[in-house]
Amino acid sequence: MEVIYEDNHILVVVKPQNVPVMPDITKDKDMVSLCKEYIKHTAQKPGNVYLGLLHRLDRPTGGVMVFAKTSKAASRISEAIREGEVEKYYLAVLVGSPKEKHGRLTHYLLKDPKANAVKIVPIATEGAKKAMLEYWIIGEYNKISLAKVKLITGRPHQIRVQMSSLNTPILGDVKYGGSMMPRGINLALWASELKFYHPVTKVKMSFRCYPPGGKPWEHFSGIIKSILL
Repeated sequence: MEVIYEDNHILVVVKPQNVPVMPDITKDKDMVSLCKEYIKHTAQKPGNVYLGLLHRLDRPTGGVMVFAKTSKAASRISEAIREGEVEKYYLAVLVGSPKEKHGRLTHYLLKDPKANAVKIVPIATEGAKKAMLEYWIIGEYNKISLAKVKLITGRPHQIRVQMSSLNTPILGDVKYGGSMMPRGINLALWASELKFYHPVTKVKMSFRCYPPGGKPWEHFSGIIKSILL
């Protein structure tokens, strides 16, 4: 776990891929536990440590996350997320390239908890939640493409399902139609940027982190560097 920024109110870190955000049945180390241990160690705090979970990333997705170190910060950032004032950007390597190189997608999604899968359903479906995103195709290589995605809503598996609806699933996302990646290569989805106003100082803050090296990201290294400088 890499710490990008920390003060008395927030903790911004890079979540590694395949690490759960919260404890699950695998009992693997999770981000909430890791962050609490970090705060307890660095601040030398005895007993239980407060940590506010503000948003989530799917287990196979890595990238930038912000946690609250106080209840006041948690309340204010959570409200900002509900009001759409927190900007979340992702990078995704797609199988193929959409016909439209820039678009805004709106669907209604329904999650099947037993299968841990999400599907697009009609608007009137009971339990369905509205999902919106905007994407830009910023690079192409052979039979894959690089998309920058701005999340407008935050639903489970949202980017994976919505990009698959264009017949361009995320590389390595077998669950939603993406081709299998070679052994040791992860799902090609990365939370690259997070922008929000500090809950106390009200200063606009922007945090970026690069996806891991190696395939398939290395095919777009120049483009990624230029947009994350």
